[in-house]
Amino acid sequence: MEDFIVSARKYRPTTFDSVVGQEALVATLKNAIVSNRLSHAYLFCGPRGVGKTTCARIFAKAINCENRTVDGEACDECVSCKSFSDGRSMNIHELDAASNNGTEDIHQLMDAVRVPPQMGKYSVFIIDEVHMLSTAAFNAFLKTLEEPPAYAIFILATTEKQKIPATILSRCQIYDFSRISITDITKQLSKVAEREGVTIDEESLNVIARKADGGMRDALSTFDQVVSYCGKTVKYQDVIANLGVLDYEYYFRLVGNMLNGETADALSLFNEVLEKGFDGGRFVEGLCEHFRDLMVSVDPKTTALLEVGGETAARYAQQAQECGAELLYDSLDLANQCSLAYRGAANKRLLVELLLVRLTRLKKKD
Repeated sequence: MEDFIVSARKYRPTTFDSVVGQEALVATLKNAIVSNRLSHAYLFCGPRGVGKTTCARIFAKAINCENRTVDGEACDECVSCKSFSDGRSMNIHELDAASNNGTEDIHQLMDAVRVPPQMGKYSVFIIDEVHMLSTAAFNAFLKTLEEPPAYAIFILATTEKQKIPATILSRCQIYDFSRISITDITKQLSKVAEREGVTIDEESLNVIARKADGGMRDALSTFDQVVSYCGKTVKYQDVIANLGVLDYEYYFRLVGNMLNGETADALSLFNEVLEKGFDGGRFVEGLCEHFRDLMVSVDPKTTALLEVGGETAARYAQQAQECGAELLYDSLDLANQCSLAYRGAANKRLLVELLLVRLTRLKKKD
């Protein structure tokens, strides 16, 4: 039996072109390689799971490649590339600052900096979670960062740029990685599902992508979790049950109750949600998102901002027309006020029920 490899590792990008959702940043790095305009220090910052460390490794491999392509990609065939792929490259050094954050760890890294590369042109030092370094460690690192050897390139990666001293920031080229869009995550998950022989519909992929909150690694981990639960045939109802996500259908029903002034039905629906084990705060957050999606569905100019599948998008467009823009603005305002007040409310259930009463009475005020 073959050993299982999690999708986040199995489908981790190995080339710039396979990096998802960071096109502008990747193009800049490739141009720097092609034009040989390399800085001695880079800072890759952004949310977790968006490709910071992955891009650092791809960059390190590409600048030492003996037969790079014309657009800056590594050939994956030369001795340097193969040693990197096999995990035995002596040109790339990684330090996890989350667990190695003292001055001794930095001094060991500095000792490695003094040794020139035995193969290739550059020694690349990748420091992950660099914001975790102690103040003394940052001070010890600063001198080397100011005057590094010509063959040394530092790539610092962090999720919290604000914690890094200004003296370090001023000596780095800073690249801000953005959250990956739901559309890009969905497309990548669809490719992974096809390669893994998994049958899954677009709505299920969309739920997984939303759950990942812009992180490709989280999306792939959640995909593995869903496949473990559902098997090779993944159905939407199984996905939302496994991930603890409220179905769109609840919110469509609730807005229907709102349009018809059905207060009792709206309260019963909320009770049904609570009996299924969902938190009232999450219900209100989901309702805010639903009103927002309805709002952008009113005008064809903003429908591109709706990040759901085709059938669901059509339902949003239909319900948005039934509501009208003004009613949606008022509804979203009420739901948002409830969301802001939820954490500090003494009686949280009553707060949400008052929201539902007000929503179902909005139409009567007109």
